[in-house]
Amino acid sequence: MRNITMVLAGRARSVVTPPDRRLFTGLDAAGFEQIRHAGFAVACGRVISVPMTSGNRIAIVGAGIAGLAYAKVLSREGFPIEVFDKAPDVGGVWSATRRYPGLRAQNTKRTYRYSDFPMPEDYPDVPDGAQMQAYLEGYVHHFGLGDSLRLGTEVVAADPVDSGWLLEIRDHTGIHRASCDHLVVANGVFSEPSIPDFRGDDLYQVGGGQLLHTSQFHDLESVRGKTVLVVGYGKSACDVAEAVSHVAASTRVVARRLMWKMPRKPGLGLDYERLSLTRLGEAHFRYHRLNRFERFLHGKGRSFRDSNFDVMRELATKKMLLRELDLVPSGRFEEIAQSTVGLTTEGFYEQVRDGRIIVHRDTTVTEMLSTKAGPAVDLSDGQRVQADVVLCATGFQQRVPFLTPYVQRRLTDEDGNFRLHRHILPVEVPNLSFAGYNSSVLSQLNAEVAAHWTAALLQGRLTLPTHEDMIAEVDERLRWMDAGTGGHHAHGTAITPFALHDIDELLRDLKYRLPLRTRLAQWVRPVKPASYRGLGAKSHAAPSGPATVEPQREPQRSRADLS
Repeated sequence: MRNITMVLAGRARSVVTPPDRRLFTGLDAAGFEQIRHAGFAVACGRVISVPMTSGNRIAIVGAGIAGLAYAKVLSREGFPIEVFDKAPDVGGVWSATRRYPGLRAQNTKRTYRYSDFPMPEDYPDVPDGAQMQAYLEGYVHHFGLGDSLRLGTEVVAADPVDSGWLLEIRDHTGIHRASCDHLVVANGVFSEPSIPDFRGDDLYQVGGGQLLHTSQFHDLESVRGKTVLVVGYGKSACDVAEAVSHVAASTRVVARRLMWKMPRKPGLGLDYERLSLTRLGEAHFRYHRLNRFERFLHGKGRSFRDSNFDVMRELATKKMLLRELDLVPSGRFEEIAQSTVGLTTEGFYEQVRDGRIIVHRDTTVTEMLSTKAGPAVDLSDGQRVQADVVLCATGFQQRVPFLTPYVQRRLTDEDGNFRLHRHILPVEVPNLSFAGYNSSVLSQLNAEVAAHWTAALLQGRLTLPTHEDMIAEVDERLRWMDAGTGGHHAHGTAITPFALHDIDELLRDLKYRLPLRTRLAQWVRPVKPASYRGLGAKSHAAPSGPATVEPQREPQRSRADLS
């Protein structure tokens, strides 16, 4: 090995370069010295040119659902790829290092999957966190992605040059240099925990209290017999509270604002997927560009739409005993799908009914304390409650910390919203794509179709709008998202409930279409990911009109196939 001094954005570092780093050793000593002497002042807005020794090399940062979809699609399209993830295993939010007790998939195994890799038949209807991670491991094995993975390896800096990117990576042996022609950011919109700054949190922890984000909480036994307070009322808050309530001395949930939630089976023969994963279900929510039926539904047919929401609100209220528990949200029921879909955690309301979970509605934490009786928390409703452990289900920050400030400023607007064409392509930064920044209830499928879109872009098979038109489209979409969600859309990265709209737009760009019978079925039946299985087979066609993605028969699989 040899030591090289590396100057990145004005920061001098000692870099150990191992003799063999597979794909990403594209800079020879002369090229690297060129960078060092130039000073590489990207942070000040100056980008220099660096020659690459080979083309089309792609680095993917993140080995979660989206990163793996991109790895499979791009490698099958012939691109040399390498996938970096600081975790020791694949999975992203499903990694053993991040998943919390009680974590389960939101959808069933029939819809929360890749198009060409069904979940095992012997999986339960709704897989848990460990099963999801095993499924993703099986995906890696089935498609031979293992040799492209660099797990336990963090990308700590990525600096743009005219011909691609320079990467600074860190693993157990030290810091190394790497380069690529195109960078795919798949670090996830749920990767950096957001914990509020509570007054007195330092004294609370000095006094023995534990303050954790739900993604940092992995062991139920650690809270056995303790008093636990969960901050939040979203899916992770209710998942964790329900799991904890079976072992903790007491479990409380502090909800600043109650949100509507949907039972998996609300009644009248309906189920969650039939309501939320169909074209008819999506049409009930106003997209920024309406088709003919949607114009009717939000115009002359609005009474039909509103009556459907009224029925669903009443079914949900009765199913979850919300009136009896004084947990009826004050907002409109259609707010159930604003960048996320509120799905009921099985057993949560039963635990509230039985007194094992206490919900403090319309309440916030005002101060954390260390008292003679032990760690405690003051609430805005005037109560002081003992809390040995506070678990924050308070969301995530959408940031890309390894990109330079100069690049980050060009990626986002003044509110931190990502300015991405089709949620993929930055309008101001070249040689860069984003994967998974179209988070939805069909995350695998949205990521997979986006990967095909990116492959077509890199191969020159995609016709983009003008730069001005892309900027106008991004501005229009962000204004619509702000208006429809009150600004709560994960900085432009969450597209629920419009997963199918997103897929349709990408397919139109690719000039592909599903068979008419499939599109018609999707109006009233939950989408089948396998319907999109043939997309890759059409990737190099150049038809005069739209190509049809024909469904293909898929094999039955069992849990043993994942090993």
